Amino acid sequence: MRVGSLVLLAAAAAWMSANPSHERRPWYPNVFALKAPRTHADVVASLSASRRAALKELVTRTGSSYPPQRLRLVGLKEERALEVWAPVGGRWSRLKSYPVLAASGGPGPKLREGDGQVPEGIYRLTAFNPNSSYHLSIRVDYPNAEDRRAAALDGRTTLGGDIFIHGKAVSIGCLAIGDPAIEELYLLLADTGLRNADIVLTPSLRPLAPAGAAAWIEERYERMRQALATLQRNREPQN
Repeated sequence: MRVGSLVLLAAAAAWMSANPSHERRPWYPNVFALKAPRTHADVVASLSASRRAALKELVTRTGSSYPPQRLRLVGLKEERALEVWAPVGGRWSRLKSYPVLAASGGPGPKLREGDGQVPEGIYRLTAFNPNSSYHLSIRVDYPNAEDRRAAALDGRTTLGGDIFIHGKAVSIGCLAIGDPAIEELYLLLADTGLRNADIVLTPSLRPLAPAGAAAWIEERYERMRQALATLQRNREPQN
């Protein structure tokens, strides 16, 4: 039992002794619920025991070493999928495709707080959240410098934020992939290192800006098309 839990138990016992006439409601469930938050190291240690062996098998089956040197995630709005790619030799190999169980909005980049849109662009992954309300989560660095430049061109100021890949099956502006999938992805990214990973968030496999779109949107879609083109020739049926 953690030291913090022992302190809480001792404090509760002392309070009960000092208040003998107080109504004897069951107090212990609330006391036991007051536990220290999980740490990132706690989660990684727990997941390692149950998931690392299968992850190693998945990655090494493609010809890559474990952990991979790099990872590229691809979030596809139209296809409702989150793909995970790793370099093998001089090419990219798709390791896994997770169904996206919930994501709000539709085609088009996120423009402002509260619009319900999943961002579009090429982003870094910046932080793990072992205490997410959605089981576990991984933060996407929206808005990045490119988003802020585009907002300045448009005169937009309130861009929103807090975009995550997370568990469960409900989401507004984020990607929900369910608890088993986020556990696997969390461990894979922890072993690989967030600095060695990025994510392409795109409306489809071949994103095309709508007619009349702002110049910065067309430029962004072109960069996404180039990033996706390096993967397309190695695309195989989803596993």
